[in-house]
Amino acid sequence: MLIGALQRFSLLDYPGKISCIVFTQGCNFRCPYCHNPELVDSRLFMPKIMPQVFFSFLEKRIKKIDAVVITGGEPTIQSDLPEFIRKIKALDFLVKLDTNGSRPEVLSALLDNKLLDYIAMDIKAPLDLYGKISGVYKNGSLNTAIRESIDLIINSEVEHEFRTTIVKDLLSKEHILNISGLIPGAKKYVLQNFVPSKTLDHRFMDSTTFSQSDLDDLTHKLKALPLKFEIR
Repeated sequence: MLIGALQRFSLLDYPGKISCIVFTQGCNFRCPYCHNPELVDSRLFMPKIMPQVFFSFLEKRIKKIDAVVITGGEPTIQSDLPEFIRKIKALDFLVKLDTNGSRPEVLSALLDNKLLDYIAMDIKAPLDLYGKISGVYKNGSLNTAIRESIDLIINSEVEHEFRTTIVKDLLSKEHILNISGLIPGAKKYVLQNFVPSKTLDHRFMDSTTFSQSDLDDLTHKLKALPLKFEIR
């Protein structure tokens, strides 16, 4: 497991639970607005945290925190992810996975083996824009993978949310409404307004964010849908 960083305490990342966060190195997407470039661009990688160091830390947090959030980068590209999660579960922690949904076969195996307690999947765009926004231009196979992951998550019994980072230069209100149409039956849809603090593509530091009036209008339109949502 390539661990690029560890956040030892969080009250925000696993709803209703106290957690720590493991950040994996490497990603198969190249979203230009990505706010974790040091986990995506190998030229920016920091020295790795060895798994044994992480588990030594985790053993000292038994009964003190509830859960481990595994994020990235993209965790599902890590070949030893299932074994890593098994070791966490053996210590009786809950596990939340953050994923871009590009590897439904990995997600399916994790679900079949009951290794996940919460899933957060990022939906980057409507399917016709996915290749452009993710930086992966194999639209056919990528779109199929995204649909498969959405279906797996919605049809599972695992708590979950879908979320979209909204960059006004890339997504319109209509695009966001189109995304919501991809996830009928989802437990929650979260919109995250883009904050240009750091980005994979430096040009996106000048990108625009949705104004409060834009967000209010989106809220009004999304309230008309049978979908629980929130704006962060």
